[in-house]
Amino acid sequence: MNLKKLNDSQKAAVEAVDTPVLIFAGAGSGKTRVLTYKISYLIKENIVKPEEILAVTFTNKAAGVMKQRVSDLLKGNVQNINIGTFHSICAKILRNEIRHLGFTKNYAIYDASDQISLIKVIMAENNLTKNNVMPKTVRNKISSYKSQLINPKAALKFANNIQDKIIVDIYKSYNSSLKENNAVDFDDLLNFPLEIFNNHPRILGKYQKLWKYILVDEYQDTNKAQFLLVKMLAEKHRNICVVGDDDQSIYAWRGADIRNILDFEKDFPECETFTLENNYRSTNQILQAAQSVVRNNLDRVDKDLLSVNGEGDLIGVIETHDEMEEADAVINALQKEIKMKKRTFNDFSILYRTNSQSRALEDSFRRNAIPYKIIGGTRFYERKEVKDVLGYLRLIVNKDDTISLRRVINFPPRGIGLKTVDKCYIQSVKDNKKLFEVLNNPEPMKIRGKQGDSLLAFYKLINKYNQLLSNLNASELARALVEEVGILKFFKDQDNLEDNERYDNVLELLNSIDEYMDRVPGASISDFLEEVSLLTDIDEWNHDENYVTMMTVHASKGLEFPVVFLTGLEDGLFPLSIALNEKDIMEEERRLFYVALTRSQEMVYLLYATDRRRSGSDSWGGIASRFIKEIPEEFMESISFSSAITRKLVKTETGAIKMKLKRTITTFDDFKVGDSVEHSIFGEGKIMALSGSGENQRVGVAFKDGLKKKLIVKFAKLKKIS
Repeated sequence: MNLKKLNDSQKAAVEAVDTPVLIFAGAGSGKTRVLTYKISYLIKENIVKPEEILAVTFTNKAAGVMKQRVSDLLKGNVQNINIGTFHSICAKILRNEIRHLGFTKNYAIYDASDQISLIKVIMAENNLTKNNVMPKTVRNKISSYKSQLINPKAALKFANNIQDKIIVDIYKSYNSSLKENNAVDFDDLLNFPLEIFNNHPRILGKYQKLWKYILVDEYQDTNKAQFLLVKMLAEKHRNICVVGDDDQSIYAWRGADIRNILDFEKDFPECETFTLENNYRSTNQILQAAQSVVRNNLDRVDKDLLSVNGEGDLIGVIETHDEMEEADAVINALQKEIKMKKRTFNDFSILYRTNSQSRALEDSFRRNAIPYKIIGGTRFYERKEVKDVLGYLRLIVNKDDTISLRRVINFPPRGIGLKTVDKCYIQSVKDNKKLFEVLNNPEPMKIRGKQGDSLLAFYKLINKYNQLLSNLNASELARALVEEVGILKFFKDQDNLEDNERYDNVLELLNSIDEYMDRVPGASISDFLEEVSLLTDIDEWNHDENYVTMMTVHASKGLEFPVVFLTGLEDGLFPLSIALNEKDIMEEERRLFYVALTRSQEMVYLLYATDRRRSGSDSWGGIASRFIKEIPEEFMESISFSSAITRKLVKTETGAIKMKLKRTITTFDDFKVGDSVEHSIFGEGKIMALSGSGENQRVGVAFKDGLKKKLIVKFAKLKKIS
C-alpha cells in the first residue's frame, strides 16, 4: 500500500502491527488520516479480514467520515468493516444478546427527555412531586452513578443526606421501570454489554474472536465502561490501536477519565507509542498560543506541535464593556473579515463557555440580518411534533413502552386525559398486566362512552400496526400511520404559523425515513429509531450551508473553521468560578481553552467584558481570563472597539446605583426607492421598497447577486453610492 502521503511519524504508526499501539495525536495532526490509512493497510496487507476490524469513535459524523475515507482508499465496499460510535456498536451487541438480561431485542432507547418523563412518573407514584428534588437533577445523578458503574445498592453508600437517599430510591425504581418498559438509557447501552460479558464468558469469547483488531478514536474521552469494554474485547489478541490527545480531554463532567490514555502503557506494557506533532490545521501563531496555555497543566504528555501553514496573523484581543458591546464587536470584526478577505458566513464560528451567553449574540445577529445557527439548540428529532410521531412508532415496535404510550395516547386529541391514563395504570397494577393490555377492556375501570371507545380504538390501532411491522417497510408504515391517525390534518386544520411549521416538520420526518430506506434498503422501523436515538448535536451540523455557527466550546470538539471568535473570557466564566480553587477542574478548563483555540485555521479573536450581566444580576464585574494572560504578548494584538451605546449611572427607586444603557439613535429618512446602496456584507444593491420613518424605517433591497433582504435601516449601516 502506498503510504507516501504520510509523514514519518504517521507512517510508522500505520505500519506498527501485532502489538498494542498508542498514538498521541496533537490538535490538527492528522489522526483521522492515520486511523483510516491503518484500517486500509490492515486489509490490503492481508493482516486481517475487513469483518475482523472494529473501529470506534464518539460521533456519527466522525464515523461517517472514517467510513468514507476508508472506502476511498480501498476503492470499494466497506460494509463488512464495523465502524461506529461506542453507543451504536453496543446497541448492535445488545440487539443480539440483551435477552440474557431479560429484555427483548425490540427494546426502546430513552433519551434525556424520556428519562425525565419516566422519573416524573416514578416521583408522582411515590408522592415525591412536592419534594425539592428536581427530576432533571435526579436524571443527572443517576447518569453519573451509571457512568461510574455504581448500582443502586452501591450508590446508597455515597448518600450523605436525605436528598441523596431519595435519589437512590428513585434510581432503584427507575431501573425496574426501564425493564418493565423494555427500555434502556444511554448509560445502559454501554454498561449492559459489560454485564453480559462478565456473566457469560462464552459470549465475550464470540466477540473477541470476531474482532481481531480494534481501533479507538478520541481515547482520552473514554469513561470507565468504555475503557473496560475495549480492554475486554482486546484481551485475547491484544491487537489494539488507540488514538487521542490528553490535551483535549474535556469531558470529565460526564465520566471521561484522562488516566485511561495516560496509563495505557500500564494496561498494555508491550505497546509501541507514537507522537504526531505536525499540525495541518492552524497557523503557528495560534498553535504556539494554545500550547503556551496548556503547558501550564501538570497531568499531560509533553508535545511540541509545529504548524506546516506558516506564521499567520496575530490573535486579536478585544476588551468590551458588556455582553451587548461584545456582540457588536463580533459583528464589526466579522464584517471586516468578509469585506477584506472575501469570506462567507460559514467561515465563522462563535464559541462560548455556557449556552446562556448566546442571547446577546443572537440579538445582534438578528439586528444585522446575519444568518446563524446554534448547535445545541432544539434538535430536529427533539421537536415536540417529531417526537410525537416517533412515540407512535416506538410504541408500535415495543408495546411495553409506557412513556411513549403516555405521550401519544391523546395526540391528536381523542378525549383521553391524564386521569383516564391514571385509572388505566391502577388497573394494570391490580391485574398484574402491562399498561397497554388493559386498554382493551375499559369496563372494569368504569371508563365508558366516548372515552371507552377512544381507548379501545387506540388499542386496536397500535395492535394493527404492530402486526404490519413484518409486511410493510419503515417508510410505508410511517406514512400509513400518520395518514390514519390524522396528524398532518390536525396541524393543517389549526391554520396558524406555528402549526404550519409543525406540519412541515412531520413531512420532513417522513422524508427522513424515505432517505434512510434509500440508504439502508430492507431496514426496519427499529433500525431507524435506533439511528435517530443515537444522533448528537453535531450530527445535524452542515458546513455546506452558509450561516455563522454558534456553539459551546464542548460542542466544537472535532470541528474546524477559518475564523473563531471566543467570547466571555473572564475569570469566573472561562475558567468557571468552580475551577479557581480546584486543580483538576482548572486543568480541564485549560484544556477546554486549548480546544477552542485549535478549532481555528487562520484567525482567532478573544473577547471579554468588564461589566457583564449574568445570572439575573444587573452586572458582573469582570477581569480578563487568566488564560489570556498565559499567552505571551508576542502572539497577540489589542483591537480597540467602542459601540454606539451611551451609558450613564442612575439611581433606582431603592437608592442603588445602576448603569443605564442606550443605543445611539440616528434619523435615516434620506433614503428613497431607487437609491443604490452598499452593505458591508451583502455588497451593492438597489432599494426597491421603503416603509416607516426615523428609527423604524425599513427598506427592501435587491442585491446584485439576486439576494433580496428586508433591513431595519438603523442597524443595517447602508451607505448611499449614488
